[in-house]
Amino acid sequence: MPTAAIIGASRGIGLGLVERYASEGWRVHATTRTPGRPGALGEVAGDVHVHGLEVTDRPQQRALREALEDEAVDVLIHNAGVYGRGMRAATVNRINAEAPFEVAESLMAAVLRSDQRKIALITSMMGARRGSTRSLGKYGDSKAALNDRFREIEGSWRERGCLAVVIHPGWVRTDMGGRNAAVSVEESARGICDLMASLDESGHGRFWTWEGREHPW
Repeated sequence: MPTAAIIGASRGIGLGLVERYASEGWRVHATTRTPGRPGALGEVAGDVHVHGLEVTDRPQQRALREALEDEAVDVLIHNAGVYGRGMRAATVNRINAEAPFEVAESLMAAVLRSDQRKIALITSMMGARRGSTRSLGKYGDSKAALNDRFREIEGSWRERGCLAVVIHPGWVRTDMGGRNAAVSVEESARGICDLMASLDESGHGRFWTWEGREHPW
């Protein structure tokens, strides 16, 4: 039985990913900031294990690592993030651009114990610089910083034996995306899962969309 870990799974795309993997018979470890009140996450059928995690909290990162110290995580998807309305830019950057790498490093041993050894960080097309140095706004700047850091580190991750990508999940009908967004949660989750299933060495280190198309940096 393969195992997935979904970081940021209480709602929206993260919840959709948990539902998708669980429905396909995977063992799923899913994180939420409120494990005592998991909501819809606690109702997903299948082999689903809920963990508490505030992604910027180092002790909670360590606790999750310890909880999975005997696990082999085939697919790790870091989905947690904020849009940042009313938040300081530094806080948005801490959550969106720094924490994903801390969490990935914390769980790297579990990933490397698996057969598939795959990592995806959810980014956004709003973080695509396309050669420009202008500000992309708090959210866009944080995702651009995520992309920049990923491009710096992906080579070392490859050398350690894992396959890693960043993925734009689409404009999705979630609390963040709004009711008029073009893509359903189910469509986005299915596309991301299909992309991860087909990921091989030729796709490592690249910026993909949920539809399996390469996106410019």
